[in-house]
Amino acid sequence: MKRNVGLMAVVFVVVLAAWAESFPAQPAGAEPSHYRFDFGDGDVEKGYIGIKASDRYTEKQRYGFNTPEHMINVPASGTGVASDAVQFVTYGTKSDNTFQVDLPNGLYEVKVTLGNTTRASVAAEGVYQIINMTGNNAVDSFQIPITDGQLNLLVTEGKAGTNFTLSALEINKLSRHPVTNRTVYIGGDSTVCNYYPLDSSIQAGWGQLFPSFVDSGTFLVRNMASGGQIARGFRNDGQLEAILKYIKPGDYFLLEMGINDTNPKNTTTEAQFKEYMRDMVQQVKSKGATPVLVTPQGRATDFNAEGVHSSVNRWYRASTLALAQEENVPLVDLNVLSSAYFTEIGPEATLALYMKGDTLHPNRSGAEVLARLVAEDLKRQGLDGFTGERKPGADPAVPNRPQ
Repeated sequence: MKRNVGLMAVVFVVVLAAWAESFPAQPAGAEPSHYRFDFGDGDVEKGYIGIKASDRYTEKQRYGFNTPEHMINVPASGTGVASDAVQFVTYGTKSDNTFQVDLPNGLYEVKVTLGNTTRASVAAEGVYQIINMTGNNAVDSFQIPITDGQLNLLVTEGKAGTNFTLSALEINKLSRHPVTNRTVYIGGDSTVCNYYPLDSSIQAGWGQLFPSFVDSGTFLVRNMASGGQIARGFRNDGQLEAILKYIKPGDYFLLEMGINDTNPKNTTTEAQFKEYMRDMVQQVKSKGATPVLVTPQGRATDFNAEGVHSSVNRWYRASTLALAQEENVPLVDLNVLSSAYFTEIGPEATLALYMKGDTLHPNRSGAEVLARLVAEDLKRQGLDGFTGERKPGADPAVPNRPQ
């Protein structure tokens, strides 16, 4: 009996060895493709690598801060990995005060958890990746191609005067090919941008809810809109730069501007607005991607005495329509589409789609309605990847289009 047991053990070892040899061996010293980091000087959460502000990058360790003398440990108000953080004392998209991680070239998903902050953005590889994460312990993620063997990331503006903090970072390799998936990039203002928490915020921009109406098997959505933004600022202050770094043939760039451009404090004439928009359209076209112009929706109270909603003379709409024709690019006239929808549902139901006491900014339900209207029109125009239908699991409280 003992001999049989011994023979069986030998056979098992031989079979196991043969099975193991069928897998490619990892080269000695190969960089890992997956990481979870817990930042700050508190307890380290199980399954995470603890990183303090003083931890300097070394080639041997393969991760750490490039200039730890410009980092400090700070508390945070969350739990687990969000109970502490590090603060970037120096910052900026071009700053070398970054957290560095050696990674094999490929496509990665990076999940970011901030510490305590009012409004902060995430930059990597010298450009913005996430715009204006708001509130303590905000969470968001992005895809990024790594082509030089290293991720360089920091937390930055945001809003000047607030702390730019980082509580946790998760990095997962998606593909060995360093190319982003087909992507819909979105530019716009406070009626378009993200609000946090992304899955439960009361206020929302239509760009935040737009992924519900996009075929996720075809597209990734990157919302680069920000509150208060104007065409000149979007072009000049880093948001367009980030899009141009990655956009490629097959991608879309949806651009809605005009609300803030018409505010006298921004000193933008309609002629200037049109040329700023033209420049962005042409730069995106030069990358082989497809720009799509979108006009802003009106206010909740834009009803006349007959109960018809209309705001067609607002926010440089005429110039946006003319530009779409001159540059031969698709146009989604959300201004008119939303007015038709609001007229259908009436003043009271329309007001319920906006923030309380605010006739300009949509709430979550309103943002999803606007996102659907945009997607429906893109589908109608024959642009691929847009369903115009709410995905399973979307907010059931959002009203459907009247039949």
